[in-house]
Amino acid sequence: MPGRLQILSALSALLLVASAVPGLQGMALATDFPIADKVVVEKANRKLHLLKGGVAIRSFDIALGIRPVGDKEREGDFKTPEGNYLLDAKNPDSEYFLAIHVSYPNRRDRAEARKKGVDPGGAIMIHGQPNDPTRSEAYYRTQDWTNGCIAVSNSDMIDIWLMTSENTPIEIRP
Repeated sequence: MPGRLQILSALSALLLVASAVPGLQGMALATDFPIADKVVVEKANRKLHLLKGGVAIRSFDIALGIRPVGDKEREGDFKTPEGNYLLDAKNPDSEYFLAIHVSYPNRRDRAEARKKGVDPGGAIMIHGQPNDPTRSEAYYRTQDWTNGCIAVSNSDMIDIWLMTSENTPIEIRP
């Protein structure tokens, strides 16, 4: 079975070929996607916005950790962190349909956890749906279901994947 990176590469190649076919020249190409210079997550509104020059170029519905209110304080609290981080790595082979790592915990998060004598946790990602779902599609669309990550639909994850680069700043707001 091909990996997700191979699928994305094939999709990009298909779009390029389609652009050369008469009647399909207006079709968007993978290279036509603008690249966001910042990501803003509004937890209360369950929205993720891709920004370029301070203007939202795309917005997506999201699901959060199963305890969405409040900032992540420790491993296992099921909260999505709040603060300023970076999207620092892409993983095409995660347990979910694509995943982009958020640089949580930062220095402040580690210091706060140390004061409390707890592990701050980690492995916070923006990702699509589980590769091996255990719930219905409707559940994943309508519930906060992650362990603290930011989840989107698989089709939205492709757009986010293509429209962000490594070290894109992400601000996660309450």
